[in-house]
Amino acid sequence: MDQYNWWKRLRDSRYIRISLLVAMGVLLYILMLGNIIPDKIEIRLSQAVDQDIRSPISVENKTATEERRKEAVTAIGPVYDLKQEYAQNQVGKVTDIFELVRQVAADYEAEQEALKEQLEEGEEVEIETRTDEEIREEQLAYIHEALAIGTSNELSDETIITLLESSDSQLQIAQEATANAVFDIMNEQISIRDLTEKKEEVENSIEMPTLSNRLVNAMQEIASFAIIPNYIYDAQETERLRQATADSVEPVMIREGQLIVKEGEIVNHEIYEQLRLVGLLDDDLNVYPYIGLAILVILIMSVIGYHINEANTSLRHNNSHLVMFTLIFVLTVVLIKVFSLLEGLGITGLGYAVPVSVGAMLLTLLLSKRVAVFMSFIFAVIGSIFFNYDAAGAFNFTYGIYLFFSSISAAFFLGESNRVSRILRAGLYVSAANILTVLSLLFMKVVPSSWVEIGLHVGFVWFSGFVAAVLTLGLLPFFEAGFGILSTTRLIELSNPNHPLLRKILTEAPGTYHHSVVVGNLAESASESIGENGLLARVASYYHDLGKTKRPHFFIENQMRMENPHDKISPQLSTTIITAHPYDGADLLRKHKMPKEIIDIAEQHHGTTLLKFFYHKANQDSETSLPESQFRYPGPKSQTKVGAIVQIADSVEAAVRSMQKPTPDKIENLVRKIIKDKLEDGQFDESDLTLRELDQVAISICETLKGTFHQRIEYPEDEKKKGD
Repeated sequence: MDQYNWWKRLRDSRYIRISLLVAMGVLLYILMLGNIIPDKIEIRLSQAVDQDIRSPISVENKTATEERRKEAVTAIGPVYDLKQEYAQNQVGKVTDIFELVRQVAADYEAEQEALKEQLEEGEEVEIETRTDEEIREEQLAYIHEALAIGTSNELSDETIITLLESSDSQLQIAQEATANAVFDIMNEQISIRDLTEKKEEVENSIEMPTLSNRLVNAMQEIASFAIIPNYIYDAQETERLRQATADSVEPVMIREGQLIVKEGEIVNHEIYEQLRLVGLLDDDLNVYPYIGLAILVILIMSVIGYHINEANTSLRHNNSHLVMFTLIFVLTVVLIKVFSLLEGLGITGLGYAVPVSVGAMLLTLLLSKRVAVFMSFIFAVIGSIFFNYDAAGAFNFTYGIYLFFSSISAAFFLGESNRVSRILRAGLYVSAANILTVLSLLFMKVVPSSWVEIGLHVGFVWFSGFVAAVLTLGLLPFFEAGFGILSTTRLIELSNPNHPLLRKILTEAPGTYHHSVVVGNLAESASESIGENGLLARVASYYHDLGKTKRPHFFIENQMRMENPHDKISPQLSTTIITAHPYDGADLLRKHKMPKEIIDIAEQHHGTTLLKFFYHKANQDSETSLPESQFRYPGPKSQTKVGAIVQIADSVEAAVRSMQKPTPDKIENLVRKIIKDKLEDGQFDESDLTLRELDQVAISICETLKGTFHQRIEYPEDEKKKGD
């Protein structure tokens, strides 16, 4: 894809990433829309329904809740409070009556005694003539007036007169008997309804044979007067209790997934109201599901965008890979959507046949396992919405869990190898993981599944893993070719000696071919020692000197028994010819649409290295000192660790090949000197190689060279042949 001019113009646009994310979001929104918008049902009162209808949401039935609260409040009767203190209060009133009578009687006697004493002493006293009736009237008036303060004046004149005419001893007996009778009755629960009965009871309890009937009647009237209700209605407590009861009533909820009406049931007013509450009868447009889905899609795409920018993968800076990621995302989402629609055919477990793991497999092979694991969660969320037909709400978490484990197991079992056997084996592992997941989900159901249902589910989930592996094998070459992905399979193809470009190097520059093979051995082991792609290093080494085929005889490894053409030209011209070969090779590789990684290594494998031989030769022939810049490669420097390792291996192979009688110590000293010179020259500044990694590279290259330049046994000549 990077070879097309129109894409080159768009590839580096800063808006292309946003455009791709927006496009994915719009497609996702459109595909999810049908799963989010609630269905409208044509239902009428007194009509039988043709299917079970369940609530798509949880909502409170406020009418039913209010009715339940009214019933609970009505069940709470009035609250009465037993006033225990009333007994003592009323006994006190009885005592006050008798004390008042005593006081009035005593005052009258004291007045008469004082008048008598004045008469006996001969004092002139104005005697007011009053009849007994008038005196009684005055006493009654006084007592009634005194009793009227704080009580109702309910005692009859006869009762008061009887008390006034009684002796102190009789009053004492009457007071105690009356007080005891009142105390006993007032300690009982007396409501307003019971008042008459209790008054009669207290009257009947007063029977004093030693007292006159007239005084007993007076006592009964006083006792009846003292009996009042002590079981009083508490309005405040009643209201508090009723309010607490109303607050404690649980709201009547129509739960998500609750069966509202069964198939064949007649719709009454209550059912119709419930259908209205859950939104199944609304003809008005409800914008909230649209808004909610939009927010969810924005969240999903925001999380994907953040992961793309923060994850240390090629998606961070390679828009071509982002386009490939978009296509894999769309492919996987469409597969999930299609199988969710097929589930509507009514075949048990058919939805579980969705090969969702194909997305994780492609992402693992073409990008990275990290991206595949992250997207497994995203695919699970999306799938839980697509498969929500039988779910009460917007999400079907059963399918979500299944899709997550199916997808993530593909990433873990596959690794980064894309050999056919490895992919097929990963498909079998995914099938096994699918079977375990679906068995777990089926066995956890409240209603046990039949063995036929279990068998169908197991068959479909096994089919899912197998189809995912087959689809991965079929789609992988198209993605590799279309986006220049350097997969293991592609690298193996490029390492084939029959490849046209390798044949070109072999036939036109055989010395360069041998040199490239040795460089490949060195670079592969060195790259693997620091965790880099050794196969990429080997294949890139095979092609790194492809540019030498343009002028093969100007390079020493191809000058077999011939005169060196550099002896006849100036050092400047020699420099121009030598420094051109990385770029000549990169041009040839681009013409053959080779992967970008190999093109970059071929172009960068000399960095900005100085051609010391021609630089010193030119200075010897020149009267003035020439600048180094004229004898350096134009660059750029190696941008990757693998490119830097190929550069080291290229220099080491050429240097070691020119050594006389190489020994392990000489080789190690030479290798470390080359690495040190390049490090000091700044050739690794843009490759992210660390000093620790450079040391590992040196050790690996030395080990490989020791195996190549090991000492051999000198075989003795045949004695018989020697004698001849």
